[in-house]
Amino acid sequence: MLTITNLTYRIAGRTILEDCSLSLMDGWKVGVVGLNGAGKSTLFKLIAEELHPDGGDISVGTRQRMGMVRQDMPDCDTPLIDLVIAADADLAALMHASETETDPYKISEIHEQLAARDAYTAPTRAAILLKGLGFREDQLRDPFSSLSGGWRMRVALAAALFTAPEILLLDEPTNHLDLEAIMWLEDYLANYPHTLLIISHDRDLLNKCVGYIVHVDNRKLTLYRGNYDTFERERAERAGLQQKLHEKQKAVRAHMQSFIDRFRAKATKARQAQSRIKALERMDIIEAVMRERAVSFTFPQPDALPPPIITLADVDVGYTSDRPVLRGLNLGIDMDDRIALMGANGNGKSTLVKLLSGTLGAMDGTMKRHPKLRIGYFSQHQAEELDLSSTPYHEMRKLMAARNPDIAEPQVRARLGSFGFSKTLADNRISDLSGGEKARLMFALISNDAPHILLLDEPTNHLDMDAREALVQALNEYNGAVILVSHDPSMVERVADRLWLVKDHTVRPFDGDLDDYRKFIIDSAREARRDGKRKNSAQTPVASTENAPATVPRELTKKLAQVERDLERLASAKAQVEAEMAEKFGAQDMTGGAAAQRKFHDLSIELAAREAVWIELQQQIESHKKQAMS
Repeated sequence: MLTITNLTYRIAGRTILEDCSLSLMDGWKVGVVGLNGAGKSTLFKLIAEELHPDGGDISVGTRQRMGMVRQDMPDCDTPLIDLVIAADADLAALMHASETETDPYKISEIHEQLAARDAYTAPTRAAILLKGLGFREDQLRDPFSSLSGGWRMRVALAAALFTAPEILLLDEPTNHLDLEAIMWLEDYLANYPHTLLIISHDRDLLNKCVGYIVHVDNRKLTLYRGNYDTFERERAERAGLQQKLHEKQKAVRAHMQSFIDRFRAKATKARQAQSRIKALERMDIIEAVMRERAVSFTFPQPDALPPPIITLADVDVGYTSDRPVLRGLNLGIDMDDRIALMGANGNGKSTLVKLLSGTLGAMDGTMKRHPKLRIGYFSQHQAEELDLSSTPYHEMRKLMAARNPDIAEPQVRARLGSFGFSKTLADNRISDLSGGEKARLMFALISNDAPHILLLDEPTNHLDMDAREALVQALNEYNGAVILVSHDPSMVERVADRLWLVKDHTVRPFDGDLDDYRKFIIDSAREARRDGKRKNSAQTPVASTENAPATVPRELTKKLAQVERDLERLASAKAQVEAEMAEKFGAQDMTGGAAAQRKFHDLSIELAAREAVWIELQQQIESHKKQAMS
């Protein structure tokens, strides 16, 4: 159980959380939401004891381990799978002791502890996590130092999941993940058997994985039962009631104040006036519902151009002449196109966007753009290239003055205002802006000349829920073409009306919507597993009691046959539980949901363990065969 009592925390004299109390039961899955800067990450650091409160207390159950995704994993050459296993410090210490201990009694005790902790399935469990987060089998032994920042965060996430702590804290876990990895993570977290707290701006993740929402707002923590959509409805209902109470109380206060003002000086009414003054002072003020200042985006509308605005014929594109990332592209884009690029990270989505923007040239083939075409290109890394010593006003004025040297200040500020920048915010140094404010500035800058097409590569990484909603509305009101790369399924569903699949070094239209694409991913993964089994079967024929070579001990083949029967039984049981959970979720009947989740998790672990035994038996059989051949 996690209990927060009268928690207060201040930074440089500014109160972030004030007198907050909250109780979360074991096994609850909780989404933590709120505006950027409200204190969500600060709350996590307080729970993890990375920060210390100015008042109040945070307590957890005895012997409950706390886990977070590490942001500071050391730059080392350790193989990925070893780094994930090493995240469980106790397990790593036992494994090291098993290799160095010489006392036979202690060795026996160590191996008993290793067996109790499922140590022998650790490589299999670590591999499952890494592959679920997008790593290929041949990458699992790669050194950690060879990875870029986004892939390093995947390893850190895998390490946090591997330890399976009783209380797991995840801060924006879907950042840097593609849709395939997000789908896997959603399933994993929905079946996580312990307490889970997730900070996320991903509506779909919060709808599928949590049963409670903690809203961090106005220095307070408010607990709601249900997923994110339920929270939004209940919050709106509470807000409406609070507003009515505020209006009613305001009328009572106005009447009392009027009496005081009228009769304060009259001797016959002075006592009553004084009584009302004291009553007015004692009255609890029900705060009005302060509608959070809505962030608004307004993209300027472009003039019309005849189709197509961009055509590609047999185009190859890449970064080295002998290794194109994408080959033989034959595509056309019109002004009314709304296209989302789908496919796993590393397949070439950003490469295609760079090609369309002109940042990257074609290596072969023909690419034609309309001569009057104007392009707005948002890259997920562009905000890092802003002049941090400048201000939004200065950057926008410089851009607008390039076309009109006599541009007036009100015009510049009006353009910034259409992206939520007040005069004060527009005059702040860019270095002092939040990630979301920098992203909004980039939207304002790239759309300054009313582009005919917007190329958006992960535009929502630093935007909170309200800003994402504002971006969706602005894009739906925009009359130009949109090419979108996003890991936010909600944005893809509401903005794009066509999907292009970037896979196998090419790009082709995908016939279907996002639900069809999810099914396509699941079917592709299932087929890949079948291909892998067929490949393994061709390379290492499955041993059987009837036709096993005489060089293979009969005991091994019997064990293998039994393990294969166990695998079939466990896989069937897991599929049945999964179907039951899906049916319950669809019917919104969560009776027995926690027990089903625990059963699903236990079956997954048992299945992974038996798979590890199967691999070990196959290796032993292969070893016997090689010895016989030699």
